Amino acid sequence: MQGMDRLLAMQMFVRVVETGSFSKAAREFATTQPTVTKQVAAIEARLQVRLLNRNTRGVSLTESGAFYYEKCKSIAREVEEADNVVQLRQSQAHGLLRIGTSVAFGRRVVVPLALDFMARHPQVQLDLSFDDRYTDLVAQGIDVALRMGKLADSSLGARFLGMNPWTLVASPKYLKKQGTPRRPADLSGHTALIYSIVQGDEVWRFVQPKGNSLSVPVSGRLRSNNLSAVLAAARGGLGIAALPRYVAQASLVSGHVVEVLQDHALPEQEIHAVFPSPKLVAAKVQAFVAFMQGQFGPQWWETLPKA
Repeated sequence: MQGMDRLLAMQMFVRVVETGSFSKAAREFATTQPTVTKQVAAIEARLQVRLLNRNTRGVSLTESGAFYYEKCKSIAREVEEADNVVQLRQSQAHGLLRIGTSVAFGRRVVVPLALDFMARHPQVQLDLSFDDRYTDLVAQGIDVALRMGKLADSSLGARFLGMNPWTLVASPKYLKKQGTPRRPADLSGHTALIYSIVQGDEVWRFVQPKGNSLSVPVSGRLRSNNLSAVLAAARGGLGIAALPRYVAQASLVSGHVVEVLQDHALPEQEIHAVFPSPKLVAAKVQAFVAFMQGQFGPQWWETLPKA
């Protein structure tokens, strides 16, 4: 008798004793009376001892049967408690939560929000990983990742969080010296600061009022895969940069940079929380995703908590 069949047979035996009937026990297990009778008989055959006396009035325990019943009842209770513990843990945010995100978004956005989340969920521990490269969640052991743009892997679970807008910025010093572009085509006469991960082909794309796109080739002396480096160059007066609003926000508020071509929108990126599987999502992941879904409303970059 295999382990699972053996446990089921023991559970059936317990209910036969407690209900005093093979047929009542069969109804509880959604099976037939002969099946329950066969399971109990298999236990007796394996142990080579009679556990139950059977007669027209029902069943009664033998001396060995009474001893076996107490042990089986204890095992059944332990199994039920184990199930309850797992279900309880699944229903509560608890344990280590591994979060993956890009470097700039992680440092400027995720860190302060994660600290807030930890304060609300004291039973959760966080492991934050920052990497601008694509991360295989399963291979890296990531519970939930925050990603920008369209999702490609349909096997992942995902929740939409909000939109990540971009803007063109430059320092007042640069614009005073080089002039302010009035339309996208004017950018060909300006120095662009290239974020190589998104603008690797050195083309900036604008969304026209009617929804069609406009592509403008740009060139410049600085390319970087780090948004902070691009921002620093813009603040230093070295050119015009296309940056996420959350990266540029503090410098816009301080006046170190100003927006350029505000009437010509750059494409926005979708923000998603993704996790290894859409099924049986752990409570800690559900809690974090639900928390993050409330953080990216209109002008969310203006209300970020300080890290």
